[in-house]
Amino acid sequence: MMKRIRKAVLPVAGLGTRFLPATKAVPKEMLTVVDRPVVQHVVDEAREAGIEHFIFVTGRGKAVIEDHFDIAYELDRTLQERGKHDAYEALKKDLPAAGQTSFTRQQEPLGLGHAVWCAREIVGDEPFAVILPDMLSRGSMVQMLAAYETHGGNIIAVEEVAPDQTHQYGIVSVGQEYGDTFEITGMVEKPPKGTAPSNYIISGRYILQPEIFSILERGERGAGGEIQLTDGMKRLSETQKFYGMHYRGKTYDTGSKLGFLVANLAYGLERPELRDALRQEIEALLKKG
Repeated sequence: MMKRIRKAVLPVAGLGTRFLPATKAVPKEMLTVVDRPVVQHVVDEAREAGIEHFIFVTGRGKAVIEDHFDIAYELDRTLQERGKHDAYEALKKDLPAAGQTSFTRQQEPLGLGHAVWCAREIVGDEPFAVILPDMLSRGSMVQMLAAYETHGGNIIAVEEVAPDQTHQYGIVSVGQEYGDTFEITGMVEKPPKGTAPSNYIISGRYILQPEIFSILERGERGAGGEIQLTDGMKRLSETQKFYGMHYRGKTYDTGSKLGFLVANLAYGLERPELRDALRQEIEALLKKG
Protein backbone atom coordinates (compact mmCIF):
# COMPACT_ATOMS: atom_id res chain seq x y z
CA MET A 1 0.00 0.00 0.00
CA MET A 2 1.12 3.57 -0.70
CA LYS A 3 2.03 5.56 2.38
CA ARG A 4 -0.08 8.66 2.92
CA ILE A 5 1.55 12.08 2.54
CA ARG A 6 1.58 13.57 6.03
CA LYS A 7 4.61 15.87 6.05
CA ALA A 8 5.68 18.89 4.04
CA VAL A 9 9.13 20.47 3.88
CA LEU A 10 9.20 24.26 3.48
CA PRO A 11 12.66 25.66 2.66
CA VAL A 12 12.71 29.15 4.22
CA ALA A 13 16.43 29.81 4.68
CA GLY A 14 16.88 32.12 1.68
CA LEU A 15 18.17 35.65 2.23
CA GLY A 16 15.61 37.42 0.05
CA THR A 17 18.19 39.75 -1.49
CA ARG A 18 15.79 40.80 -4.27
CA PHE A 19 13.68 42.57 -1.62
CA LEU A 20 16.40 44.48 0.20
CA PRO A 21 16.21 46.64 2.22
CA ALA A 22 12.78 45.29 3.27
CA THR A 23 14.29 41.89 4.07
CA LYS A 24 17.28 43.20 6.02
CA ALA A 25 15.44 42.50 9.28
CA VAL A 26 12.21 40.78 8.11
CA PRO A 27 12.36 37.37 6.38
CA LYS A 28 10.94 37.46 2.86
CA GLU A 29 8.50 34.70 3.85
CA MET A 30 6.97 37.07 6.40
CA LEU A 31 6.18 39.81 3.88
CA THR A 32 2.42 40.08 3.68
CA VAL A 33 0.05 39.41 0.82
CA VAL A 34 -2.89 41.57 1.93
CA ASP A 35 -2.84 40.81 5.67
CA ARG A 36 -1.27 37.34 5.89
CA PRO A 37 2.42 36.48 5.60
CA VAL A 38 3.35 34.61 2.44
CA VAL A 39 4.36 31.57 4.50
CA GLN A 40 0.95 31.52 6.21
CA HIS A 41 -0.79 31.41 2.83
CA VAL A 42 1.36 28.40 1.90
CA VAL A 43 0.61 26.60 5.15
CA ASP A 44 -3.10 27.30 4.61
CA GLU A 45 -2.88 25.61 1.22
CA ALA A 46 -1.12 22.55 2.64
CA ARG A 47 -3.51 22.18 5.57
CA GLU A 48 -6.45 22.29 3.18
CA ALA A 49 -4.89 19.32 1.36
CA GLY A 50 -4.53 17.34 4.58
CA ILE A 51 -0.86 17.89 5.43
CA GLU A 52 -0.37 17.34 9.17
CA HIS A 53 3.27 18.17 9.90
CA PHE A 54 5.21 21.19 8.65
CA ILE A 55 9.00 21.06 8.56
CA PHE A 56 10.61 24.48 8.16
CA VAL A 57 14.22 24.51 7.00
CA THR A 58 15.41 27.85 8.35
CA GLY A 59 18.61 29.89 8.59
CA ARG A 60 20.01 32.70 10.68
CA GLY A 61 17.59 35.57 11.24
CA LYS A 62 14.48 33.47 10.65
CA ALA A 63 13.36 33.01 14.25
CA VAL A 64 10.34 35.24 13.62
CA ILE A 65 8.87 32.46 11.44
CA GLU A 66 8.99 30.10 14.40
CA ASP A 67 7.42 32.79 16.60
CA HIS A 68 4.64 33.31 14.05
CA PHE A 69 3.55 29.68 14.42
CA ASP A 70 3.62 29.83 18.23
CA ILE A 71 1.24 31.20 20.85
CA ALA A 72 1.70 34.93 21.56
CA TYR A 73 0.44 35.11 25.12
CA GLU A 74 0.62 38.90 25.51
CA LEU A 75 -1.18 39.52 22.23
CA ASP A 76 -3.86 36.93 22.99
CA ARG A 77 -4.51 38.43 26.40
CA THR A 78 -4.67 41.98 25.02
CA LEU A 79 -7.15 40.98 22.31
CA GLN A 80 -9.41 39.29 24.84
CA GLU A 81 -9.24 42.19 27.30
CA ARG A 82 -10.17 44.65 24.56
CA GLY A 83 -13.04 42.53 23.31
CA LYS A 84 -11.44 41.78 19.94
CA HIS A 85 -12.78 38.25 19.98
CA ASP A 86 -12.92 37.79 16.19
CA ALA A 87 -9.22 38.60 15.86
CA TYR A 88 -8.39 36.28 18.77
CA GLU A 89 -10.35 33.38 17.26
CA ALA A 90 -8.73 33.96 13.86
CA LEU A 91 -5.27 33.67 15.41
CA LYS A 92 -6.28 30.47 17.21
CA LYS A 93 -7.60 28.98 13.98
CA ASP A 94 -4.32 29.67 12.15
CA LEU A 95 -2.18 28.12 14.90
CA PRO A 96 -0.95 24.58 14.17
CA ALA A 97 -1.54 22.08 16.95
CA ALA A 98 1.28 21.19 19.33
CA GLY A 99 3.80 18.93 17.61
CA GLN A 100 2.68 19.82 14.07
CA THR A 101 5.67 22.08 13.33
CA SER A 102 9.37 21.27 13.30
CA PHE A 103 12.31 23.57 12.61
CA THR A 104 15.78 22.62 11.42
CA ARG A 105 18.70 24.74 10.23
CA GLN A 106 20.38 24.94 6.86
CA GLN A 107 23.63 26.36 8.14
CA GLU A 108 25.08 27.19 4.71
CA PRO A 109 23.28 28.34 1.54
CA LEU A 110 24.20 25.28 -0.52
CA GLY A 111 21.08 25.08 -2.66
CA LEU A 112 17.52 23.76 -2.64
CA GLY A 113 18.61 20.14 -2.75
CA HIS A 114 20.72 20.68 0.35
CA ALA A 115 17.83 22.41 2.13
CA VAL A 116 15.57 19.43 1.48
CA TRP A 117 18.31 17.05 2.67
CA CYS A 118 18.50 18.98 5.96
CA ALA A 119 14.97 17.72 6.76
CA ARG A 120 15.85 14.03 6.35
CA GLU A 121 15.82 13.07 10.04
CA ILE A 122 12.42 14.65 10.61
CA VAL A 123 10.83 13.26 7.45
CA GLY A 124 12.08 9.73 8.06
CA ASP A 125 11.29 6.82 5.76
CA GLU A 126 8.08 8.07 4.16
CA PRO A 127 7.06 10.07 1.09
CA PHE A 128 6.70 13.79 1.67
CA ALA A 129 5.81 17.07 0.01
CA VAL A 130 8.15 19.96 -0.74
CA ILE A 131 6.50 23.37 -0.98
CA LEU A 132 8.45 26.44 -2.06
CA PRO A 133 7.04 29.36 -0.06
CA ASP A 134 7.87 31.89 -2.78
CA MET A 135 5.35 30.24 -5.10
CA LEU A 136 1.85 31.19 -4.00
CA SER A 137 -1.12 29.23 -5.35
CA ARG A 138 -4.58 28.02 -4.41
CA GLY A 139 -5.48 24.34 -4.37
CA SER A 140 -2.33 23.01 -5.99
CA MET A 141 -1.52 20.64 -3.11
CA VAL A 142 -5.06 19.23 -3.23
CA GLN A 143 -4.47 18.41 -6.89
CA MET A 144 -1.00 17.05 -6.13
CA LEU A 145 -2.25 14.60 -3.51
CA ALA A 146 -5.03 13.45 -5.84
CA ALA A 147 -2.43 12.73 -8.52
CA TYR A 148 -0.31 10.84 -6.00
CA GLU A 149 -3.26 8.68 -4.96
CA THR A 150 -3.73 7.76 -8.64
CA HIS A 151 -0.14 7.15 -9.69
CA GLY A 152 2.05 6.89 -6.60
CA GLY A 153 5.74 7.50 -7.24
CA ASN A 154 6.98 11.08 -7.42
CA ILE A 155 4.84 14.02 -8.53
CA ILE A 156 5.90 17.46 -9.78
CA ALA A 157 3.47 20.34 -10.37
CA VAL A 158 4.01 22.01 -13.74
CA GLU A 159 2.69 25.06 -15.55
CA GLU A 160 3.06 26.39 -19.08
CA VAL A 161 5.12 29.45 -19.89
CA ALA A 162 5.96 31.16 -23.17
CA PRO A 163 8.79 29.33 -24.97
CA ASP A 164 11.07 32.38 -24.72
CA GLN A 165 10.91 32.15 -20.90
CA THR A 166 11.94 28.52 -20.45
CA HIS A 167 15.61 29.39 -19.80
CA GLN A 168 14.57 30.88 -16.44
CA TYR A 169 13.11 27.66 -14.98
CA GLY A 170 13.48 23.95 -14.44
CA ILE A 171 11.83 22.21 -17.42
CA VAL A 172 10.39 18.70 -17.82
CA SER A 173 10.10 16.41 -20.84
CA VAL A 174 6.64 15.00 -21.54
CA GLY A 175 5.95 11.28 -22.01
CA GLN A 176 2.67 9.36 -21.95
CA GLU A 177 -0.26 11.52 -20.90
CA TYR A 178 -3.15 10.65 -18.56
CA GLY A 179 -5.48 13.63 -18.65
CA ASP A 180 -4.10 16.22 -16.24
CA THR A 181 -0.99 14.13 -15.54
CA PHE A 182 1.81 12.69 -17.65
CA GLU A 183 4.98 10.67 -17.30
CA ILE A 184 8.12 12.79 -17.02
CA THR A 185 10.89 11.46 -19.25
CA GLY A 186 13.54 14.05 -18.44
CA MET A 187 14.34 17.21 -16.48
CA VAL A 188 16.74 20.07 -17.06
CA GLU A 189 17.51 23.10 -14.89
CA LYS A 190 17.43 26.46 -16.75
CA PRO A 191 18.24 25.19 -20.25
CA PRO A 192 19.90 27.62 -22.71
CA LYS A 193 17.46 29.51 -24.91
CA GLY A 194 16.06 27.37 -27.70
CA THR A 195 17.04 24.03 -26.15
CA ALA A 196 14.16 23.34 -23.73
CA PRO A 197 12.40 19.98 -24.27
CA SER A 198 8.98 21.58 -23.54
CA ASN A 199 7.51 24.76 -22.12
CA TYR A 200 6.34 23.07 -18.91
CA ILE A 201 8.09 24.55 -15.88
CA ILE A 202 8.52 23.04 -12.43
CA SER A 203 6.31 25.33 -10.36
CA GLY A 204 7.37 24.77 -6.77
CA ARG A 205 5.27 21.83 -5.54
CA TYR A 206 6.66 18.30 -5.26
CA ILE A 207 5.83 14.91 -3.75
CA LEU A 208 9.00 12.84 -3.34
CA GLN A 209 9.94 9.42 -2.10
CA PRO A 210 12.47 9.24 0.78
CA GLU A 211 15.14 7.66 -1.44
CA ILE A 212 15.88 11.20 -2.64
CA PHE A 213 17.81 11.81 0.59
CA SER A 214 20.53 9.25 -0.12
CA ILE A 215 21.06 10.89 -3.51
CA LEU A 216 21.21 14.43 -2.12
CA GLU A 217 23.60 13.24 0.59
CA ARG A 218 26.31 12.82 -2.05
CA GLY A 219 26.54 16.60 -2.24
CA GLU A 220 26.99 16.73 -6.00
CA ARG A 221 27.08 20.33 -7.22
CA GLY A 222 25.06 21.51 -10.20
CA ALA A 223 24.00 24.87 -11.65
CA GLY A 224 25.44 27.81 -9.72
CA GLY A 225 27.74 25.49 -7.79
CA GLU A 226 24.79 24.44 -5.60
CA ILE A 227 23.22 21.10 -4.70
CA GLN A 228 20.21 21.21 -7.01
CA LEU A 229 16.98 19.36 -6.21
CA THR A 230 16.36 18.93 -9.96
CA ASP A 231 19.64 17.03 -10.32
CA GLY A 232 18.67 14.75 -7.44
CA MET A 233 15.28 14.09 -8.99
CA LYS A 234 16.90 13.26 -12.33
CA ARG A 235 19.04 10.64 -10.59
CA LEU A 236 16.04 9.24 -8.70
CA SER A 237 14.07 9.03 -11.97
CA GLU A 238 16.53 6.36 -13.14
CA THR A 239 14.88 3.93 -10.72
CA GLN A 240 11.48 5.47 -9.89
CA LYS A 241 8.56 6.93 -11.83
CA PHE A 242 8.03 10.68 -11.99
CA TYR A 243 4.74 12.25 -13.07
CA GLY A 244 3.92 15.82 -14.00
CA MET A 245 0.66 17.33 -12.77
CA HIS A 246 -0.82 20.22 -14.75
CA TYR A 247 -1.79 22.75 -12.08
CA ARG A 248 -5.14 24.22 -13.07
CA GLY A 249 -4.81 27.60 -11.45
CA LYS A 250 -2.55 30.62 -11.17
CA THR A 251 0.79 30.68 -9.36
CA TYR A 252 2.29 33.95 -8.17
CA ASP A 253 6.06 34.11 -7.75
CA THR A 254 6.26 36.29 -4.65
CA GLY A 255 10.04 36.01 -4.76
CA SER A 256 9.98 38.60 -7.56
CA LYS A 257 8.81 42.17 -7.05
CA LEU A 258 6.29 42.02 -9.89
CA GLY A 259 4.89 38.68 -8.75
CA PHE A 260 4.59 39.96 -5.19
CA LEU A 261 2.68 43.07 -6.29
CA VAL A 262 0.37 41.10 -8.57
CA ALA A 263 -0.34 38.59 -5.78
CA ASN A 264 -1.42 41.42 -3.47
CA LEU A 265 -3.76 42.78 -6.12
CA ALA A 266 -5.20 39.36 -6.97
CA TYR A 267 -5.76 38.32 -3.36
CA GLY A 268 -7.09 41.74 -2.47
CA LEU A 269 -9.65 41.61 -5.28
CA GLU A 270 -10.89 38.28 -3.88
CA ARG A 271 -11.77 39.91 -0.55
CA PRO A 272 -15.39 41.13 -0.53
CA GLU A 273 -14.63 43.97 1.89
CA LEU A 274 -11.79 45.27 -0.32
CA ARG A 275 -12.84 44.36 -3.86
CA ASP A 276 -14.85 47.40 -4.97
CA ALA A 277 -12.67 50.05 -3.35
CA LEU A 278 -9.46 48.40 -4.57
CA ARG A 279 -10.78 48.17 -8.12
CA GLN A 280 -11.64 51.89 -8.02
CA GLU A 281 -8.14 52.75 -6.79
CA ILE A 282 -6.55 50.64 -9.54
CA GLU A 283 -8.71 52.30 -12.23
CA ALA A 284 -7.83 55.75 -10.87
CA LEU A 285 -4.11 54.98 -10.98
CA LEU A 286 -4.38 53.65 -14.54
CA LYS A 287 -6.13 56.83 -15.67
CA LYS A 288 -3.31 58.93 -14.18
CA GLY A 289 -0.71 56.77 -15.91
